[in-house]
Amino acid sequence: MKLLTLDTLYYLTGLIIAFIAIRVALDRNHPNRIGSGMFWGIFAVTFLFGNQIPPLYVGYLVLVMVVLASIGKVTKSNEKEADVEERAGHAERLKNKVFIPAILIPLLTVVGTFTLDKINFGSVLLVDPKKVTLIALGLAMIIATITALRITGAKATVPVTEGSRLMQAVGWAVILPQMLAALGGIFAKAGIGEVVSGIVGDILPTQYAFVAVAAYCLGMMLFTIVMGNAFAAFAVITGGIGVPLIVNMHGGNPAIMAALGMFAGYCGTLMTPMAANFNIVPAMLLELKDKNAVVKTQLMTAIPVFIINMLLMYYLVYHF
Repeated sequence: MKLLTLDTLYYLTGLIIAFIAIRVALDRNHPNRIGSGMFWGIFAVTFLFGNQIPPLYVGYLVLVMVVLASIGKVTKSNEKEADVEERAGHAERLKNKVFIPAILIPLLTVVGTFTLDKINFGSVLLVDPKKVTLIALGLAMIIATITALRITGAKATVPVTEGSRLMQAVGWAVILPQMLAALGGIFAKAGIGEVVSGIVGDILPTQYAFVAVAAYCLGMMLFTIVMGNAFAAFAVITGGIGVPLIVNMHGGNPAIMAALGMFAGYCGTLMTPMAANFNIVPAMLLELKDKNAVVKTQLMTAIPVFIINMLLMYYLVYHF
């Protein structure tokens, strides 16, 4: 038995999103309160009752969310932020203390990953050992939120109201990472990896070790550009190119291949508007005129980093 599971964090997330849905639905000044309220309400249901609802019906609910977003019914409220002078005053008062909650999240996540699965009360485990890192991340975020409240002296309602405003500003893009990750799993189950492996084997001279590495890294980058998510690309490309060519054919180190392969995918993340939460959402929040400004700026960094990463993989994966 485990006291804390990943479902516990899902339920907490669902409650937060449900609050956003209720808040939007009751806001008479919201330009699209019915459509936006439905969107956030359905999103909350997937977290709160995802284990009880058959997957097919969850899929139908997601399609309803897609329709609402595609017809422009998911928009942010007309709530106003604090004025510039007030925010400047808070910044001057807090100074570098404002970074403490942000630093706590990765620090506590690492500590929790190595310790939480070792805590037990007789036969009862504190956390699910298979999900310890994600649970540690969730707990770290809760602790960081409490710390932020203590540092700023803000009311307990502030994280909820400001979180609601931020989530609405992000809008439909908030579900994109989950949908793309699910798409990667579907592709893997459908055998797309084997198809990709066959195509690459027919076109490229994969008997050369460098060609296998180049094909894997390019595949990770290109699939990430198309799918917007390196995790979605990983299942397909690693199963179709990485394991059969680099590991099985040339005897490469699978751990190094996987780590640097993900990094090749992250280079693709820098180059695509499909990675909306990284590249489009910041432009939306900053109200930039060019919604692709972030992608354009990152290109000159992503390309050389990708090349260096590919060369590193070629050396390390066959020597360690």
